[in-house]
Amino acid sequence: MCRLSFRLTAMGIKTNTVIVGAGPCGIFAVFELGLLGISAHVVDSLGVVGGQCSALYPEKPIYDIPGLPSVTGQELVDRLAKQVMPFKPTYHLSQQVTMLETLSDGTFALNTESDTKLLTRTIIIAAGLGAFKARPLRLAGINDFESTNLHYMIENKNSFKNKNITILGGGDSALDWVLALAPIAKSITLVHRRNEFRAAPSTVDQVKRLTKDENSNVRYLVGRVAGYQHEGGKITSVNVKPFGNTDETGEIVNLDELLVFYGLTPDLGPIANWGLDLEKKNIAVNQETCATNIPGIYAIGDINSYPGKKKLILSGFHESVLAAYAIQKYLDPTAKQRVEYTTTSSTLQSRLGVANSS
Repeated sequence: MCRLSFRLTAMGIKTNTVIVGAGPCGIFAVFELGLLGISAHVVDSLGVVGGQCSALYPEKPIYDIPGLPSVTGQELVDRLAKQVMPFKPTYHLSQQVTMLETLSDGTFALNTESDTKLLTRTIIIAAGLGAFKARPLRLAGINDFESTNLHYMIENKNSFKNKNITILGGGDSALDWVLALAPIAKSITLVHRRNEFRAAPSTVDQVKRLTKDENSNVRYLVGRVAGYQHEGGKITSVNVKPFGNTDETGEIVNLDELLVFYGLTPDLGPIANWGLDLEKKNIAVNQETCATNIPGIYAIGDINSYPGKKKLILSGFHESVLAAYAIQKYLDPTAKQRVEYTTTSSTLQSRLGVANSS
């Protein structure tokens, strides 16, 4: 029977499974592996777990998760993260896998951009549409303020309470955060390059109602940020100018916090060079096991492709189960596999830490 744990070696961290991607499918794969007694390390290029749910629509309700009539993206991530706690996953965040090497014994060696070294028998790629990088605000020197009051992502919305906030962007993330922060912010100025938005119609309607309400703390400016001012290590204001007329002075908008939501750029990155069979930007897998063309590597969620594939979170959850069982058999070909139920299996209940709860 294989050892279902991890240990430090001179070459790095040795484990049986590495999951690339900490979105909902990646997190749920931790759970399904854990039920089978297999621990995992999880690597993600973003600074928080949650993938697209946390990065793109944390406050937007999702209506097609079984048993949850309505749940926001962030609530779903929080529930999943709590669910996998009994299995104590190790997360390596703000790190993109930069190198994959197959060793002579079939083990995979992975390196991240932070020089974390992982040795693993199996890999699950749950990278959604790929590694996400925020599209930056392109003004000289402005990214020096990412450590203070320039934000491309929000981890704790309560840190913006009673603040004067300027939000740049016209997509779902920008407008979702306008609605989420309006009840707690001192003021919000939304800046977008045109009157049309790229967000869900219901969200656009809500934001427009706020900007037209004389008693609202939300206003809207059409234009572009042409410059900024700073003092004491923080951005203090931005200069918003209309498009097409550089002679106009524009409006100086004072602020405490600057949020930029110009979108995220998905990119397979180094994964595209791993020798996997690709169908456009998706990884072709076996429909029964989610195995790729490279033995020991599996792909689940939006990143994979097979006949009849549906890019839904619930489909990715199902693929997590298939991949977990396939990995168990790959790690131990002699393993006798049978489906057990958490309601009746003392083994599964023990792994979940609920064996004596009834």
